[in-house]
Amino acid sequence: MKMKPAVPGRASLNAPRDPYRLQCLDRALAVLEYIGESDVPLSLAEICRSMSLHKSTAHRALMVLERGMLLERTPDDRFRLGLKLYTLGNRAVEQTDLRAQIQPSLRALSRRLGETVHLGVLQRTSVVYLDKAGPATRVCKGSKTGSSNPAYCTAMGKAMLAWMPQTEVHDLIDQMNFVRLTPKTIGSRQELMLALERVRRRGYSIDDEEAELGARCIGAPIFDQDHNPVAALSVSCASVRIQPHHVPVIAEHLRRACSQISASLRFHRDLRSRVVGSLAPERN
Repeated sequence: MKMKPAVPGRASLNAPRDPYRLQCLDRALAVLEYIGESDVPLSLAEICRSMSLHKSTAHRALMVLERGMLLERTPDDRFRLGLKLYTLGNRAVEQTDLRAQIQPSLRALSRRLGETVHLGVLQRTSVVYLDKAGPATRVCKGSKTGSSNPAYCTAMGKAMLAWMPQTEVHDLIDQMNFVRLTPKTIGSRQELMLALERVRRRGYSIDDEEAELGARCIGAPIFDQDHNPVAALSVSCASVRIQPHHVPVIAEHLRRACSQISASLRFHRDLRSRVVGSLAPERN
């Protein structure tokens, strides 16, 4: 059984007094987060021991979360994440402003290439799929909106990691558990660092059947006004149909679309800043 050790001070349980803190809510959220980071369902005793909680305290938090369907209990009296979190996660994705701004470009690129195009963001060490457009194919079966894949074996993940500040990249890589999803999946820190260097040289990333056999993906980042990657697009193709010599042509279309989106996001952010600045005093 694999469990991640509890992090001291998780969910600010020992933080200084805050007028907006509710201790019982903080504890429940900490328990929820800890269960979510485990690879297996956890028992009450395991949660108490790992999080240094009294049995009655942990039990109350679990009952509240179970009643709200954020957790569910297994037949052997262990706890895992509940399906209501999936519903809430999908709703959060639907309400994301970034998705609404980028969707027209996403669909235009898909129509131009005749392939599936994904929009994703980095959430810790995973890529979360915010949107997709394109023909109904079997390519990238695991890329449903709201789902996620490890960043180290996806084109979007590598595209964002390649242009992140090095200190942040190293911190994220320290948290990665390199599992080979296919025989071609990157399997170590050294392999990933070499792959990111190739991404920076090329200007785009490639997932050549690393996340799913039969799927070849090309990715490129979307930057904010400080040139930090805030999202990425990927074009997903069947590897038998799109050969390696087709990749640079697709990548050029992809990079151009990402560049236009980045410029648009910077424009809208600058415009909002100017409007807000004209209505209220500037804050430091």
